[in-house]
Amino acid sequence: MSTRRKSVARSAVENVTSYLRVPKLVSIRSRILALAVLGTVIPAAISLGVAYSQNRRAREEKVTQDLVSRSSQTARVMGVWLKERLYDLRVFASSDEVANNLDRFASSSIIGGRLGEYLRSLHDRFPDFDQLIVLDPNGRVLASSTSRTRRVQLPRDWQKTLRQQNQLLGQAYWDTTARKGKLIVAVPVQRGDRWLGAFAAELNLQPMETLLHSFAPDSDGTIYLASADGAFIASSREVSPDLLRRRLDSTEFRRLAANEEEAVAFRHPDTGDRVGTLKRVPLFPWVVVSDVSAESAFAEVLQFRNVALLVVFALLVIVGATAYWLGSIIVRPLERLAEGATEVATGDLHVDLPNTGGGEVGALTSVFNYMVKRLREGRQELERLSVTDGLTGLTNHRALMQRLQEEAMRSSRHKHSFSVIMADVDHFKAYNDAYGHPAGDDVLKRIGAVLRESMRTIDCVARYGGEEFAVLLPETDITGAVEVAERIRTRVEATPFPNRAMTMSIGVAEFPRDGDRPEAVVAAADAALYQAKGDGRNRVAHTGKPAARRAARKAPQEQVLPTAKRPSRTTKKK
Repeated sequence: MSTRRKSVARSAVENVTSYLRVPKLVSIRSRILALAVLGTVIPAAISLGVAYSQNRRAREEKVTQDLVSRSSQTARVMGVWLKERLYDLRVFASSDEVANNLDRFASSSIIGGRLGEYLRSLHDRFPDFDQLIVLDPNGRVLASSTSRTRRVQLPRDWQKTLRQQNQLLGQAYWDTTARKGKLIVAVPVQRGDRWLGAFAAELNLQPMETLLHSFAPDSDGTIYLASADGAFIASSREVSPDLLRRRLDSTEFRRLAANEEEAVAFRHPDTGDRVGTLKRVPLFPWVVVSDVSAESAFAEVLQFRNVALLVVFALLVIVGATAYWLGSIIVRPLERLAEGATEVATGDLHVDLPNTGGGEVGALTSVFNYMVKRLREGRQELERLSVTDGLTGLTNHRALMQRLQEEAMRSSRHKHSFSVIMADVDHFKAYNDAYGHPAGDDVLKRIGAVLRESMRTIDCVARYGGEEFAVLLPETDITGAVEVAERIRTRVEATPFPNRAMTMSIGVAEFPRDGDRPEAVVAAADAALYQAKGDGRNRVAHTGKPAARRAARKAPQEQVLPTAKRPSRTTKKK
């Protein structure tokens, strides 16, 4: 169970790791670039972040101070203005003309004419009121300053509010006839403890708009007058039916009310994201909201941020380009070394890197070039040893057979012939036994030198095995090959050897006359060689002679050629 848990945990870790891959900075250039970028970005980001925070904090404090100042002044002025209007109404309501007429003629129809004249006279002297109205305790209009009496929009509990608070502030509404926003305000009409009715007035909201506009922050700022539940009454921009039908979102309004005289970011139903403060109007259930758009409030901060980001980006470009340039200068020699090492790994040793500078990289380049030179020399030596007989320096058996295959394909393609000479040292075993292996080796070396000196550069001279030699003569027919073989035999016979003279028996064959495959041609030349030995040695035989042709025909077509001297046959002939 524990093993299973470990495997599950390991699998989970591997899965998470596969998804959370962090780019690996493998190359030196990428590390230099990353170091430069980090060394630029981190200090710049910290400095600019601190500056941005301080700048934003200072801007927030200034915006808050301005908004609080404007909202406080507006709320104070609105409270004074409203108190003056209510004071005027209380003065009007306390006049004997109003109280006496309500007390004596409340049920008479003549009251409207008497009070109407009084109200019209007041209206002429106090133009702030659109209409002055006297109401009975049931809300019936008894008299008005206008010739045409209209129904007054009063709240449902206006009587209760009027008796408890001794004043009434109605809800703002839009008068479609006058095409303006209005508000009903009222005070009670009393005689002693007896409530006779109410003295009401229609206030035009246009003066409120003008008053609010004088305190507006700027072209993008707005001051609103709203009721205690967030319903709009007036605005510094305009009073319109749409405005009076709207209200602040309850959540946003509660946030503003809970943070009175503090800047709060909120969402306005018409103008979007705003920053504003709320101030309650003293002695009245109204509030003043002063706001500006979040964008304009922090335009300077945003501009500073954009400039800072532009500076950081410019620094990144400059530092990145500089780091890339320096990295290229540093890395370019290393890349050449890596490329050179790759070429060497693939087998190409013809690499010679330019040493363009000093220091560690220059020393490394010199060591690399020296190493490649040694490897090249070693490979050349290995290649030479792989195709060369170690004793005589001639081509070895394997290289000869490969050369025969190539020459056979070339001759077949171009319709040319070539010849093969097989030569064997006469009585070599007896010489070797009599004078020792070092003396025998010296004989083979001298004969190899004679063969090499007797051939053209395009010919291939090889030690076929033991004391047997082979020669490939490209583009040479049987006649020319016999002449070459005779020259070899004569020179060997004339060459002085230690202890005694040495001779060679030689066989010659032609491709494709004596065989259409390299193995068949070699077998034919080998047969001619043994014919020469049988005829008395120290002579040249070729497949044109009857005995050699019979021997060539007896040679198996799929004969596998020996890589060394066949001892039994050699011993027998010798």
